[in-house]
Amino acid sequence: MPPKFGTSGLRGLVVELTQELVSDYTRAFLAACPVGGAVYLGRDLRASSPDIAAAVAGAVRGEGIDVVDCGVLPTPALALAAGQAKAGAIMVTGSHIPADRNGLKFYTPSGEISKADEGAINANLGRAPAGGQGALSDGSQAATLAYSGRYRDAFGTEALTGLRIGVYQHSSVARDIMMEVIAALGATPVALGRSDTFIPVDTEALDPDTQTLLGGWCAEHGLDAVISTDGDADRPMLANAQGQVIPGDVLGALSAQSLGARLICTPVSSNSMIAQMSEFDEITLTRIGSPFVIAAMEAVLGKDRDASVVGYEANGGFLLGFTASGPAGPLAPLMTRDCLLPILAPLAMARAAGQSLTELVASLPPRFTAADRLQGIATENSKAFLAELQQDAGARAAFFAETGSESGVDLTDGLRVTFTGGDVVHLRPSGNAPEFRCYAEAASFERAQSLVQSHLGKIADKLG
Repeated sequence: MPPKFGTSGLRGLVVELTQELVSDYTRAFLAACPVGGAVYLGRDLRASSPDIAAAVAGAVRGEGIDVVDCGVLPTPALALAAGQAKAGAIMVTGSHIPADRNGLKFYTPSGEISKADEGAINANLGRAPAGGQGALSDGSQAATLAYSGRYRDAFGTEALTGLRIGVYQHSSVARDIMMEVIAALGATPVALGRSDTFIPVDTEALDPDTQTLLGGWCAEHGLDAVISTDGDADRPMLANAQGQVIPGDVLGALSAQSLGARLICTPVSSNSMIAQMSEFDEITLTRIGSPFVIAAMEAVLGKDRDASVVGYEANGGFLLGFTASGPAGPLAPLMTRDCLLPILAPLAMARAAGQSLTELVASLPPRFTAADRLQGIATENSKAFLAELQQDAGARAAFFAETGSESGVDLTDGLRVTFTGGDVVHLRPSGNAPEFRCYAEAASFERAQSLVQSHLGKIADKLG
């Protein structure tokens, strides 16, 4: 399958991301979108990323536009630096997907590109090089300092005092920044699991071996929590003192609560408990993918520039749309998915209340989610199977016979079925890889997990 735009940028096999193709997409981006006269460039720790970044830099400079090379850094750190400079940005990353794949994320000076921008980029493919020679400069130190300083200034030096926090480093671009920020906020960081080779950690669907590792580390080191991110650090992972991972949409709700947000934009797959929380005045449910969340946030801000709106995805990537108040100072808007804020806000919130993370989560309405995926499922097969369930009530009844009678169907993104007992099952092919995802929601985590596994098993029997 050739590289294409999915829910989060351009993705494809490394062997297909040739210098010619990368250069073509880069020139198309520069023609289709404003970049403010410069492009900030970053990359993740995949073995293929340096060569792809070199191709991007060459294409940008060939158009007579300056490149600020920020090196290896988190995607939100790159977006923050570019936004502050009123410049465009390109991040070379495949996020959480396997190392044989990679991709590009594009940013205008105002933030992530939209779906309309993606269409404009595709329409500008095939342009000849301009033959210019833009300048190349190093912006790595300034970009990472600005990002870590954002949280030191907002949370202060005592926000996490007394906590021992494990940092699962693996191959995350944020592995050193996490250590620095945790220490700056008063906690004792404990480095764990650093890897010299790329590990495709999907924080939304951790494999059983990783989950076992987390529990073992907590017991061995006496940890209050373990934190981590996906490969490019736009998705958080936060586990409690027992090594149990707190779902991203729970981190999103807690972060919104702690920051004083009144309006939430989040995909339809996120935990519905937010509808029961009195802190929030309005909730907008979107299709899955940060462009849709951002579009909803921009619609809110278009009506009221001072609206206290936030967005988050079910994977926990958090977007701040207003100037919030941290424990020690203001926190400026950042309209791109971030990993650090939805890690730090719940940790600081729990410590301020004298609670453990487990106790903090227990204070929320009792709705629980789970998610997992089948890999190696051809996209065309996934789409055909899903289309049948979407269009044929009889096919749905047969497939969900053991789950119960449906009380509602939502086709906002994929197929989301609510059953008479309150269970929810949501089926959707991945937009970035040959994968089929299943999300579930129920009155207990065990039930949600059981729903995911049983339905993925049925799908594997049909499509595997």
